[in-house]
Amino acid sequence: MNPSKDAGPAQGVRLDKWLWAARFYKTRNIAREMIAGGKVDYNGVRAKPSRTVETGALVRLIKGSVRMEVEILKISEVRGPASVAQELYRETEESKISREKQIAQLKVNALLSPHPDTKPSKKERRQLLNVKYGEY
Repeated sequence: MNPSKDAGPAQGVRLDKWLWAARFYKTRNIAREMIAGGKVDYNGVRAKPSRTVETGALVRLIKGSVRMEVEILKISEVRGPASVAQELYRETEESKISREKQIAQLKVNALLSPHPDTKPSKKERRQLLNVKYGEY
């Protein structure tokens, strides 16, 4: 009676396993945490790590600090080389445009908030803490 048991072995791949095989996340545990944390949507709905994936489904996810939307083209539970993993999905055009804008914005933000070349000395750290919290 359970429809997931009727599916063949190629169709019975969990969402966390597919995200790992498609190389979006380095480990299955990270993929599972991202799904459980609401960072991954499957066909516009918040999913569970055990969700069975299907070809043609849209997956929205966060990779690093950038949001992406991909369509599942192939299903695999084996993590192979990156060239094979890229054949498992296709990024939507809207996602590509949005991702490029996000990356450009991150670069602008990095230029607007430069970091010093060296760490502050002990004396400079104390001065920074005094400015931030008052008398330290």
